Amino acid sequence: MENVSENIQDGVQATDVTMNGDDEVESIETDAQDDRPFRKAKRQLSRQTSGGDSTNNAVQAKPKQPLPFSKNSRKSRDGRGRGLPKKGGAGGKGVWGKPGEEIDEDGNTVDSHDPNYDSDSQDGNIQFEKICPELTREDLEKFVEPVVMEYFEHGNSKDVMEELNDVNFEHLKGALVEFLVSKALDHKDYHRELTSVLISDLYGKVLSSSDVTDGFDDVLEKLSDLVIDTPDATSVVGKFIARAVADDCLPPKYVKKYKAPVECPHTKQALEQADVLLSQTHGIVRLDNIWGAGGGIRPVKLLIKKIVMLLKEYLSSGDIKEATNCLRDLDVPHFHHEVVYEATVMVLEDSSERAAEMMCKFLKSLADAVIIMPQQFRRGLTRVYDNMPDICLDVPNAYPLLERFVNLCNKERFLSDALLKDLPQKGRKRFVSEGDGGKVKEQQATSSS
Repeated sequence: MENVSENIQDGVQATDVTMNGDDEVESIETDAQDDRPFRKAKRQLSRQTSGGDSTNNAVQAKPKQPLPFSKNSRKSRDGRGRGLPKKGGAGGKGVWGKPGEEIDEDGNTVDSHDPNYDSDSQDGNIQFEKICPELTREDLEKFVEPVVMEYFEHGNSKDVMEELNDVNFEHLKGALVEFLVSKALDHKDYHRELTSVLISDLYGKVLSSSDVTDGFDDVLEKLSDLVIDTPDATSVVGKFIARAVADDCLPPKYVKKYKAPVECPHTKQALEQADVLLSQTHGIVRLDNIWGAGGGIRPVKLLIKKIVMLLKEYLSSGDIKEATNCLRDLDVPHFHHEVVYEATVMVLEDSSERAAEMMCKFLKSLADAVIIMPQQFRRGLTRVYDNMPDICLDVPNAYPLLERFVNLCNKERFLSDALLKDLPQKGRKRFVSEGDGGKVKEQQATSSS
């Protein structure tokens, strides 16, 4: 090995050259003042062959191979190699390398440009955990409101429980009970029954006894404001408290604990209402049905009975507004075709013009208020035509009465001409009493033809 050193008189730089047997030259430039390496280069030298010297170890240049891919290919262009992408496919500007190279074997972030890089924790073990931030009260109300409204449609408390398990509201569970009760005040008894069932189903799984107690405490504190929007809020809240005690969600001493120090008259009235319901004979058993069976839960025979009573009361009083409110309280919009059917049958059985005019006026008001849809008019009248053979046994002149009533409804313009044409039509038969000689004229016409 031969060493060559060159010194510069100015004292600025010094160069050391080292040559080895493998035809490699290493040059190191150092600063003469501080003796630090300044640059390191490594080159491969090729010997120039002498003319005609076949024994020389000259390096033969290989002919270049044509590029196997387009110019934008990331594979090697010099014709050598295995044809793999450069840098293992992790090259490119502004990239950190292969996916996963930014994290070492222990799971630590090793790239200092990574936002998750922490220099103090590189020596220890890092464990990644899923963090679910806790909701605020406003966020909880925004999240729960659509869930509760959907629950009022399907009535499945398991779906609500699954939705609540996906969020973190550990310190707002009492606010959830307060929100459920306040939301139920704006709805009907059927939805209040669903709310009581939901609180009972959530108890022990999502809510504890202290959570339910805190929720009803908040309701009683806000009761003076709730009465403004819901005048009967004191009575309704008292029923909710009594039902929660019957469902073992609240301790029985809850009512007595508040009875003495209460100053708000609305809160005192709600607690007295709950105390009366709990003190009555067999009160716990009766509280299971305190909201009644509303909507489609009630039996069909019971709904038919209530509709018939509603129509009879209307014929005697003539109060359309009261009859409409009674129909809305039934909360069975899918069963309004029964109103059309029972009203038409009642007109046929009464067989008077007064009954026909009053029923026509009542149905017209329901159609104008979009309480009964045209499809329900069609279904109700179709049922009447289908049952005409049985109706004629009690009302012999049912066909002309029905035709007169249907034309009256069409004249009032809530029964369209298209709907009138779609209704089944049936001709009136003439019997022996009309001088047919013991045979029906239709049968004679058929036999003669």
